[in-house]
Amino acid sequence: MLEILGIIIGGLIIGVLGRIVAPGDRDDIPLWLTIVCGIGGILLGSFLYYAIYGGSHGHDQMFDTSRGFDWWRHAWEVVVAAVLVMVAATATGRRRR
Repeated sequence: MLEILGIIIGGLIIGVLGRIVAPGDRDDIPLWLTIVCGIGGILLGSFLYYAIYGGSHGHDQMFDTSRGFDWWRHAWEVVVAAVLVMVAATATGRRRR
């Protein structure tokens, strides 16, 4: 249960940051869709980051690419969430006026 709550809170944080970073007026989507975009940003951004910068020593090394807080991975997640927010706003036809 705590993992699900952590995923939702993480999705909310990354989704809101993605809305802030999204260029233009394409970020007027409902909160639930922001959370979904944030969760997608976390999953896809982490996957892309580990695919490019991940360790070469197998699965254990993949999740230990830095010592401490991994700012670059989170930056990738926010950028992917921003792209997903723009796609969601376009798909739902919502624009901030």
